[in-house]
Amino acid sequence: MQPSDVPYFSQWETADMTSQVLAEGPLALLRDPLWRNSGAETIEEYARWAVNVCGMACLKMILAARGECHPILSLARVCTDYGGYVVNQADASIKGLIYDPFVTFVRERFGLLAETRTSVATTEIPGILTERQFFIASVNSGIRWPHREPPSKGGHLVLVTAASPDTIRFHNPSGHDQCSQANVTLPLDTFDLFFANRGIALSWPAEPASPTRSDRR
Repeated sequence: MQPSDVPYFSQWETADMTSQVLAEGPLALLRDPLWRNSGAETIEEYARWAVNVCGMACLKMILAARGECHPILSLARVCTDYGGYVVNQADASIKGLIYDPFVTFVRERFGLLAETRTSVATTEIPGILTERQFFIASVNSGIRWPHREPPSKGGHLVLVTAASPDTIRFHNPSGHDQCSQANVTLPLDTFDLFFANRGIALSWPAEPASPTRSDRR
């Protein structure tokens, strides 16, 4: 499978921090020298949100493929306004991504065609990508180590850009090295071990057809 031309973005501003985050948790992100690029007002705000914005990283990649550049926390804030994230004011915990409000958000703010898909067999993903350009898939975050059997499915989001009956290609916002980040290619059977059978199908709206000479007035 040829590499995608969709730009890659990590959910951390410094893309090679995954191993540190896995070892230390969000506290590791307090050392991210690029945190301001996220659009956060403070480094503490950045560290709290960055572990929750795999879905916003996927959206950032989709928008970048259209030539748009959006700070990841700017996307997260507006998505929260739509109900795509719920922030617990008592303990500052963050719940999300919640699919249906996210779908409304991207439709209204960016004009994307989007729909939640549930009960999706892994073998159906190639067909989804004939209808839509992208599929944000819920997988276990351990997909960065595809040869390890995961304890469960789901909980993390990756951006699927291509799939065939045998193979799937995706960008992983929390890959721990270059091979597990951009244009990851796996057998469909391996992806199935991590895939929670749900996600969001998205595409650009079709460009309106140019009028023919006889249509012009």
